[in-house]
Amino acid sequence: MTTDSGIDRARLRTLAERERASFAERHPRSRAAYAKADNLFGRVPMTWMNKTAAGFPVYLATARGNRITDVDGNEYVDFCLGDTGAMAGHSPAPVVAAVTRRLGELGGASTMLPTEDAAVAGAELARRFGLPAWSFALTATDANRWAIRLLRAVTGRSKILVNSYCYHGSVDESLIVVGPDGRGQSREGNVGAPVDVTMTSRVAEFNDLEGLERELAHGDVAAVLMEPALTNIGIVLPEDGYLAGVRELTRRYGTYLINDETHTFSAGPGGATALWDLQPDVVTIGKAIGGGVPVGAYGLSTELAETLTARDDLDLVDMGGVGGTLAGNPVSMAATRATLEEVLTDAAFTRMTETASGFADQINKIIQGYALPWSVSRLGARVEYRFADPAPRNGTESAAGADGELEDFLHVYLANRGVLLTPFHNMALMCPETSAADVARHHEVFDRALAELT
Repeated sequence: MTTDSGIDRARLRTLAERERASFAERHPRSRAAYAKADNLFGRVPMTWMNKTAAGFPVYLATARGNRITDVDGNEYVDFCLGDTGAMAGHSPAPVVAAVTRRLGELGGASTMLPTEDAAVAGAELARRFGLPAWSFALTATDANRWAIRLLRAVTGRSKILVNSYCYHGSVDESLIVVGPDGRGQSREGNVGAPVDVTMTSRVAEFNDLEGLERELAHGDVAAVLMEPALTNIGIVLPEDGYLAGVRELTRRYGTYLINDETHTFSAGPGGATALWDLQPDVVTIGKAIGGGVPVGAYGLSTELAETLTARDDLDLVDMGGVGGTLAGNPVSMAATRATLEEVLTDAAFTRMTETASGFADQINKIIQGYALPWSVSRLGARVEYRFADPAPRNGTESAAGADGELEDFLHVYLANRGVLLTPFHNMALMCPETSAADVARHHEVFDRALAELT
């Protein structure tokens, strides 16, 4: 869709065409590599890598800290950071050392045996998030899937409730939105759904307690799976009292609550759960806790863990549908321990949040200087600018406020001048190495873009 973002559309299209042409000139080796990748589905390792504003992706050469160099020799200040996967920075030294020691000196990439690193990582996650029992996966998507299975098992209920336009990876139950008639429907573009998503899921708008209660009143919801703040549709922050209301309603209707902290981990060392003193039954997380090495995890409350282990009818050891051979492998566990103990520390989060606060304040001043109807939202170390003012209060409003043409222009304009944002939205993430000078570089280029547009 096209929204009114306060921009002359004809001028936007002219500038975008110029920037795409410039991108092609600056990236001949990336363009050639993409053109010859005939044996990759979509010409990329994973089809979402085709989400690019310029017609083909940048090909990676090197990555360290918050700097990336492509195969054409162009260097970038990276605010994408693997869409949170590299929130610790690219190849942080403690993680490199831990993984190198595990693979080289100690050996054992995949053994099906536990390591002491896993117990240390679990204890640190328990300290941060307040839930005592942790299990590991390879992705947050798997962590969510396995948590859902556990909660269906203990409740005997079939449905999962999510927020419209939430993000929980490729979990089938999450691909539901509130339709124009106020009822749930499959999210547009949902690929190969095994069944109609309304058979497995219920949906309510974020920040809508009345809608949530209406859906929970059916009595068939095993768990509410939610982000404490919406992220992948653009940051949507909770209104006062909303999260407390969610917890009260889930308890009233006998429904478990899962906080997916995969992206909201940017809020602080214990994510939004610790920052806002939340009390979920389950926390799921992935990406950032491995310092770039694939990992996911879920934590359970004492009550839930005891209930599950007391059920001798549930196969939690072999083929019951929870687990994977590579989950909890020695390399992932070494990386997770190093990331939590030495990289994404409490002190690092303080610096990252301060940097992000400065980023948000200055970007807001730039936008106001051009009198644009835009807004800025921040969640700890994560900042997004939105083409709407006031900022959206739920996922449907946020989706309606998207402006693909404008977003693509800004992304390619920034990339042509050495700044990378997350391709799926206007997210700028700070890592421990992000400096005030890096922020100033983004703002200088962003200001020039708006000056040309207006």
